[in-house]
Amino acid sequence: MPNACLIESNGPLAGASVVVTRPAATAGMLRRRIRALGGVPIGLPGCVLRAAPDRAAIRAALVAARAADVAIFVSPAAVKFAFAAHPKLRFARATRVCAVGAGTARALSRHGIGDVAWPRERQDSEGLLALPALKTLRGRRVVLIGAPGGRELLAQSLRQRRARLVRIDVYRRQAPRYSARQLAVLEQAPSPLLVLVSSAEALVNLCAGVPLALFARLAAGEVVVSSERLAQLARTHLLANVHVAASPAPLELLKTARDALARHRL
Repeated sequence: MPNACLIESNGPLAGASVVVTRPAATAGMLRRRIRALGGVPIGLPGCVLRAAPDRAAIRAALVAARAADVAIFVSPAAVKFAFAAHPKLRFARATRVCAVGAGTARALSRHGIGDVAWPRERQDSEGLLALPALKTLRGRRVVLIGAPGGRELLAQSLRQRRARLVRIDVYRRQAPRYSARQLAVLEQAPSPLLVLVSSAEALVNLCAGVPLALFARLAAGEVVVSSERLAQLARTHLLANVHVAASPAPLELLKTARDALARHRL
């Protein structure tokens, strides 16, 4: 097994500070991978996640979801909060369970939900909508498990396909309030600085939530986003050095971060 000190000093992200904008509850694996590659992760979540307030109503909705034709989990957080509300959640054998990506599918597997359909190539709403299981939905009962707000593409497309859509919002997102300690860590972080972003809401909240001088640090660094849509949004917020990863998956974000850092160091 490689010596941890050698990994930290010689890895492809050695010496870099990497800002992680994912919610703290779902960023653990990404932070560990950054350290393994020699980088220093800096937690600056773009959103704070909270359980939906009416737990009894959420549990009742999840119990009823057992009979759905299709059940879609939009994120690992959706899995976490759904099972917190209903730890014994299970679906009928005929229900097709879908996940937006590999991380969500793994989270379901940890709770005993196997045979999950998820997009291999493009792990976002567009990739999910391309799954064969979601092509023909007229009259079928589809349960969408997630949070209010964010992109509406998935819900809108399911309705356009004439699904009988039921939304179960098991959690909600809130804009963060960064502490003096978090801002001090960002201010003192050694260069080069990389920022990883996989959510439009997180990007907007990050840009609005840090003081101007620290925003200038972010803008001068390398920004890795998970889609061309986010790249365009980042540029409208005056972030110039934007790099597009193949998907929001941690390995793809970090692959693009490594490439961006290598070009930065040329």
